[in-house]
Amino acid sequence: MQSDLHHLPERQQRELERVREILLAGFEAARSGGGGGTQEWRRGGRVLKIILFGSYARGDWVDEPENGYLSDFDLLIVVNHEKLTNIADYWWASEDQILRDPAIGRTVNIIVHDLHEVNDALRRGEYFWTDIVRDGVSLYEIPGHPLAAPQPMTPTDAVETALRYQGHWTNQIRDLLKGADIYAAQGNRKLAAFSLHQAVEAAYACYLLVHTFYFPRSHNIKFLRSLAEDSDTRLVQAWPRDERADRRRFELLKRAYVEARYSDQYDALSEDLEWLVERARMLQDLVADRCQTRIGQLKATTHQD
Repeated sequence: MQSDLHHLPERQQRELERVREILLAGFEAARSGGGGGTQEWRRGGRVLKIILFGSYARGDWVDEPENGYLSDFDLLIVVNHEKLTNIADYWWASEDQILRDPAIGRTVNIIVHDLHEVNDALRRGEYFWTDIVRDGVSLYEIPGHPLAAPQPMTPTDAVETALRYQGHWTNQIRDLLKGADIYAAQGNRKLAAFSLHQAVEAAYACYLLVHTFYFPRSHNIKFLRSLAEDSDTRLVQAWPRDERADRRRFELLKRAYVEARYSDQYDALSEDLEWLVERARMLQDLVADRCQTRIGQLKATTHQD
């Protein structure tokens, strides 16, 4: 794994340094808050690694803010206890600070896992994790806590796993889109928007699990979109960014996960819902095509028909 950022422009290097500072300081404040707690796992809690992955690690990022296309920073944080992966308890304040920091010019996505979980996934040969080991850039590391050597997944296991994910999530996407149609016909625009959000989330779950065997613990469809599009830029066409109105509608859908259920102020106009349904169905078709292609590639390695 690389350990320097010399392939990045100076601005992005400075931004990542600032992000690292905020994450480490924020974790320490959360861990030691209220006297540090009495639990041994909390007193001895450590961030073992911070790893940059995705387009900024590989060197194929997109930087076109004027067109709405701007690659995110994707970071894996590895801790020494599973309870320290709780976003609300240990990472929410840092995420909020990063979001508001004027020195950081792009979205920062974090996933947090404990070392045992990461190493188990590497031993299973899950592609998401083996790609991070191959392409990732270490931003911070405490020596003495190595990642396991990636083990190759057998071709047969890969096909069976991908087919299982495809079958489950394809049905979920279909049923959730049907639900959105029913709610919209009944005039319940809030539940229609929520069902659409869940359909889009399910579509990205399908894509990511079939291609990488990993799906983050997140309902943030903007983050999920970023991970999926980072893997296959053909998915970008589902969500146009050129027009402000299109970007606004995607943000409206993103907010639906919470606000469509709990906020009296949330509303999605009929024309917004129609556009979102159209784009969600395009995403459904794109994901189905890309997953079928991926499974075909996996089958080819097993000499299956």
